[in-house]
Amino acid sequence: MNRQFLLDKRPLGRDLEYTDFKLVDSDVPSPGDGEVLVQVMYLGVDPAMKGWMENRADYVAPLEIGDLMRGNGIGRVIESNHEKFPVGAVVSGGFGWQEYAVSDGKNIPLNPVPEGVPPTAPLSVLGITGLTAYFGFLEVGLPKEGDVVLISGAAGATGSVVGQLAKLKGCSKVVGIAGSKEKCDFLVNELGFDAAINYREEDQAARVKELCPDGIDVFFDNVGGEILDIALENISDNARVVICGGISRYNLAGDIPGPKNYFNLVFRRARMEGFIVLDYAPRFGEAIAYLAKHVAAGDIIAKETVMEGFEQMPNALMALFAGENIGKQLVHIAD
Repeated sequence: MNRQFLLDKRPLGRDLEYTDFKLVDSDVPSPGDGEVLVQVMYLGVDPAMKGWMENRADYVAPLEIGDLMRGNGIGRVIESNHEKFPVGAVVSGGFGWQEYAVSDGKNIPLNPVPEGVPPTAPLSVLGITGLTAYFGFLEVGLPKEGDVVLISGAAGATGSVVGQLAKLKGCSKVVGIAGSKEKCDFLVNELGFDAAINYREEDQAARVKELCPDGIDVFFDNVGGEILDIALENISDNARVVICGGISRYNLAGDIPGPKNYFNLVFRRARMEGFIVLDYAPRFGEAIAYLAKHVAAGDIIAKETVMEGFEQMPNALMALFAGENIGKQLVHIAD
């Protein structure tokens, strides 16, 4: 049987619950002419999934009740009627939350996993999260040698790559904000950040002023809320504020307040800009080649947190919003 998770309830303005999802059994599909059957080995989860579930206005169509949960995965071709994807090929694609998927290579675009990188890399550093870090930081943040960079949600899949890109680009100081001592130690000791702030145990405002006394040149924001206000208060002249995510607001309902310190953008002749990574799709190949080269060389570490078993998919997404993951949150489905 092919187990699938469907959307059963909309978690608008509240925390996710396991019962928001419905686990169903269906027959394993059979591939037709020009199609392949893929057995899914890993699936990843992302914060955007909650927005799709809630039917909030977004840059992609929302999920309807009863729809298969969307999601990207890594799988192995186990039956093939397609010359480009033989049996045994390992591919990445938007398989959704299910154990088996049929594709002709177009309805679910399939991409071979590059050689020389971990097999799960297309879900993290070579996937949407890594691409988001690459284009958000390099194209929107426009880092320069000597810049001071502050990153919120720094131990997550995107933030952890941003910090490593900043070091590769010669930024003079890279400071990450995370929610535990373990995460802060990981940022400094394993990824090479210059400093880290534990927002659960430290005074964020005081620590940002202490660590960035001359101001912040690039702030890469994955969180929003209080830390965005703190960063805006401490930006330098001509700073760039990159709005990537707002996980602090995902469980809020009704009117959501904006930042109080936004007018410092005027005083500091600074810029705050959001972006959607899909707008850079024609250049994904460029980014993947750059990231793969540095992953293979050991210059970029792709950290992952892995849960075991398909039935853990809802728990993995809930863990993401609870801040329990370091790096990309994945679920291992099959060998």
